[in-house]
Amino acid sequence: MKLAICTDVYGNLPFPEMLDKVKSQGITGVEMTAGGWGGCPHVPTQALLADPAKLTAFKAELVKRGMEIAALNCSGNPLCPGEMGEKHTKSTYDTVVLAGKLGVKKIVMMSGCPAGAPGDKTPNWITSTVSWPDYMAPALEYQWNEVAIPWWKKFVEHCKAHGVEQIAIEEFPCMLVYNPETLWKLRNAVDSIVGINLDPSHLMAMGADPIASARALKGAIFHIHGKDARIERGLADVNGLLETKPVTDSENRTWNYVAVGCGKDLQWWKEFFSVVGMMGYQGWVSLEMEDLTMSVDAGVTTSIAALKQTISQ
Repeated sequence: MKLAICTDVYGNLPFPEMLDKVKSQGITGVEMTAGGWGGCPHVPTQALLADPAKLTAFKAELVKRGMEIAALNCSGNPLCPGEMGEKHTKSTYDTVVLAGKLGVKKIVMMSGCPAGAPGDKTPNWITSTVSWPDYMAPALEYQWNEVAIPWWKKFVEHCKAHGVEQIAIEEFPCMLVYNPETLWKLRNAVDSIVGINLDPSHLMAMGADPIASARALKGAIFHIHGKDARIERGLADVNGLLETKPVTDSENRTWNYVAVGCGKDLQWWKEFFSVVGMMGYQGWVSLEMEDLTMSVDAGVTTSIAALKQTISQ
């Protein structure tokens, strides 16, 4: 496995300076946002698609530093009703076209989450039993069979046409795909080009064991985010893991995203990467630093040190 970094953490730096910063930390892979909700500070997708000279110059900055694009990220909600869904669908399709021009074979994204019925204006993440209340089951069936699967079948053909070989879906709360079971449901209904971006932090925050999840995902692990979460002692015991407080309210949340090693210890991370390797994954591990309890530099430095000690190189 090789260490990469999700570069939005350095969104204040221009593209060349960001690459220099990453390279100085001994990292040769970058995962950059090119669409969706991402700020896209380093990948001006439309400009690169419109101007071959800019595309050539963009590639040259990577080549002269001996660096690679681990993946292009276009995480968003393309299944959202209305303007957001239309915007994210377009940017996702454009990201795939750009990936083809850059020779990037893997994109990272989310599955999306539709409304609960035709005419609804807000996505509806259904997490309660579908046997009661009785409006749950029809809503879930509508989301999967009428919206998600048709959208994904069409999108997969677009990816294949542009040389994208892997679609790594992040198992994210509030999306249709949020755990191994829902990943397999989409993959089996659509195509084996669909796999998972295994982000252990989200599974931790939902009460799952990412090591057990990795075993259940054998053959479908396409990418990994090196990201940790901490279940906060005394708070989760009282209120459980469902959390609606803003991420900035770290002190009062029942769980928080933290630098790698500040949630699970290094022994846990060694076992995680060992099991992931046993399941056949030998690709990039992208550090995603979203710890608001410390500075960006402290969080990145802490996480890099932990990941370099634990990934199976």
